[in-house]
Amino acid sequence: MTIKAVYMDNAAATRLDEEVLEAMMPCYFENYAVATSEFGYSQGLEAREILADARTRLAASLGAEPGEFIFTSGSTESSNLALKGVAKALGDKKGKHIIISSIEDFPVLHSARALEKQGFNVDYLEVDEYGLINTEQLAELLTDQTILVSIQHSNQEIGTIQDIETIGRLCREKKVLFHTDATHTFTRVPLDVGKIPVDLITVSAHTIHGPKGIGGLYIRKGTQIAKIMDGGYQEFDLRAGAENIPGAVGFARAVDLVSDEENARLKEMRDKIIELILAKIPHVTLNGHPEKRVPQNANITFHYVEGESITLHLDMYGIAVSTGSACFSRSLEASHVIMGIGGDHERAHGSIRFTLGRYNNMEEVVHIVDTMAKIVGNLRLISPLGKEGGV
Repeated sequence: MTIKAVYMDNAAATRLDEEVLEAMMPCYFENYAVATSEFGYSQGLEAREILADARTRLAASLGAEPGEFIFTSGSTESSNLALKGVAKALGDKKGKHIIISSIEDFPVLHSARALEKQGFNVDYLEVDEYGLINTEQLAELLTDQTILVSIQHSNQEIGTIQDIETIGRLCREKKVLFHTDATHTFTRVPLDVGKIPVDLITVSAHTIHGPKGIGGLYIRKGTQIAKIMDGGYQEFDLRAGAENIPGAVGFARAVDLVSDEENARLKEMRDKIIELILAKIPHVTLNGHPEKRVPQNANITFHYVEGESITLHLDMYGIAVSTGSACFSRSLEASHVIMGIGGDHERAHGSIRFTLGRYNNMEEVVHIVDTMAKIVGNLRLISPLGKEGGV
């Protein structure tokens, strides 16, 4: 069988599931009204009920109540609201101290930097070689002025899963709010707010075969947070703008379709990628924790060759992956994650991220590794870097 194209950049975006689209279609052509108040017209009331049903199902997937889940345009808005909303609500009341990890995804990292310009004091926790924070260091940094800790559930590049239960417990003891970005763990790793002391959680549909442009923020009841976008009073007066009802319906349906069996299959393929690459290609390094990682992520550095060259050559074979190379970054900077775990520029530039989804299979895994072996070998033969490490 000839494989025409292989897509393994599912951490960036996933293909929409047909069942998700089917669930969304009536909201475009039949129930397309905005969600009105209880005194509105019948079509608006029906739209309101549809939105409420999606909210209830999504909240339940986290073990939360419907009133604790608000819809956003995606993970970027959710994390911006979490950090800036808490800062706005508590900055002048309690303090201006925030703690995040040094390898957070850009919505959290850049929100924290923006708040620094507004006078907030931000501490950036260093991580170990696997990308794990030091909880003892976190405990030492917590003060009476600390208003928020934001540590991702898993890293967007290397897939390492943080011990958010311990982090949450430390925050709870100090009466500090705790936010976690669960964009890459939601539905893939168990997350129950009844068991884990977390106050705010960022989630998104685009990583689980749902529609783009819809996400959510779990906000534990009683959490002090202020809206950051002016307009109407939608989403419990925390997120202005007409609700994306088709997106909300698609998001809920996408969550329904994720199963334990699927996650087990993703893990099996992930492990096979790592196993085959380590066996067939010399001079490689697995980035991230070997065990504490999301089931769909494998990030590997291929030394003595540029990740940019690898991805371009893979594209010629119809294979899509991502790289930590600065050349593929709009900031023109090497991956801050690889650098954060102790890597140098060479390790960052040679890193390739494989992220699996529902539509990948084991045949593609074998095909992509065989293709990688050929490409990396050829590139090392012609690259000045390759001459240092051989092929």
